[in-house]
Amino acid sequence: METENLTVVTEFILLGLTQSRDIQLLVFVLVLIFYLIILPGNFLIMFTIRSDPGLTAPLYFFLGNLAFLDASYSFIVVPRMLVDFLSENKVISYRGCITQLFFLHFLGAGEMFLLVVMAFDRYIAICRPLRYSTTMNSRACYALLLALWLGGFTHSIVQVALILHLPFCGPNQLDNFFCDVSQVIKLACTDTFVVELLMVSNSGLLSLLCFLGLLASYAVILCRIREHSSEGKNKAISTCTTHIIIVFLMFGPAIFIYTRPFQAFPADKVVSLFHTVIFPLMNPVIYTLRNQEVKASMRKLLSQHMVC
Repeated sequence: METENLTVVTEFILLGLTQSRDIQLLVFVLVLIFYLIILPGNFLIMFTIRSDPGLTAPLYFFLGNLAFLDASYSFIVVPRMLVDFLSENKVISYRGCITQLFFLHFLGAGEMFLLVVMAFDRYIAICRPLRYSTTMNSRACYALLLALWLGGFTHSIVQVALILHLPFCGPNQLDNFFCDVSQVIKLACTDTFVVELLMVSNSGLLSLLCFLGLLASYAVILCRIREHSSEGKNKAISTCTTHIIIVFLMFGPAIFIYTRPFQAFPADKVVSLFHTVIFPLMNPVIYTLRNQEVKASMRKLLSQHMVC
């Protein structure tokens, strides 16, 4: 009889960032501005790299894919978030919630793996320059790209599979502006200790290991750069510094959210906002400001279209 009285949850109510209408309006304007920069910025990077014959090196191939992932990642949360700011009832269906969660982790993990691949590319280019052309040929680049997509899919499908086995019978209020593992799992009508442990191992440990591995690899690369005196030394240091900045911006929030038990902290929503909205903006801004070749190619491309 107890089981028969359980109500199956078919939708979740998103409580959003804040209940203050004035703060909601301010955040709405800021997020909209960010979004109007994210999409054109990332699409401009993709179009520039694809149209310029001088940007065919593996570094730019992976940079173009990073821009694609950022643009795709921004579609998962931001459009619905902007609509919810103007809506009284912030409701998302169970299926919609699981779908959002799946793509969030699919693209997020894919981007983590892509940063690992880019670190590997820089290691070969700087520490094994004679082998670079043979190691990082087009076939190897596409194989690495396929591997990171498969890795992201595997990571995400594990997350979703664990959640689908949980019973949800109420309450159905998510204390955030989107669906994520840490909020959804707390609403399950069962003991979730083991599932939380598995999810922390899957997301948190993955983020932490990738982060430490990337820092170690870039430390080795920077040490090797300083041992050599060459014309490309400053360029190599600039490229590696850019990558390290991106690594901290991406993995910092992920480690904060996923490497601890799923308990609410006051900073969770701010960190989530940075991770889902502001971070996709950082890649085009940082890369275009620090990469001379991409900036020069963009100026050339924009001047051609303005003349036409």
